[in-house]
Amino acid sequence: MRGTTATWTRRKDLALVAYCNFCGALLAAVPAVLTGLLAWQWELDGRRLKGILLMHLAFGCASLVLIAAVWWLQWRYKRRGGKLPALRWVLQVLAVAVVAMTGHLGGFLSGVNHP
Repeated sequence: MRGTTATWTRRKDLALVAYCNFCGALLAAVPAVLTGLLAWQWELDGRRLKGILLMHLAFGCASLVLIAAVWWLQWRYKRRGGKLPALRWVLQVLAVAVVAMTGHLGGFLSGVNHP
């Protein structure tokens, strides 16, 4: 099994920690998206979303999909024991950017960031 840091250092303990980090991210993202969808239904009675709230929901769902894709890629190659493809770097960087944008938009919704 090779994680991102373990690729350079060839340390299996770092590869395991990286894999556990991906698992934790996926486990945290699922309830975050589910509670966001529930809040939309309960607080806004399922009304049509617009503006920053719609963008936050879209980026949150995209974050979940990208985190799941990164986890799946790591899991698949962990089971096979093969070398990870270069595509993982693109997915990981894209996932970080989308998660950061989701948090940034959430800051506007919470009132921390004022427009």
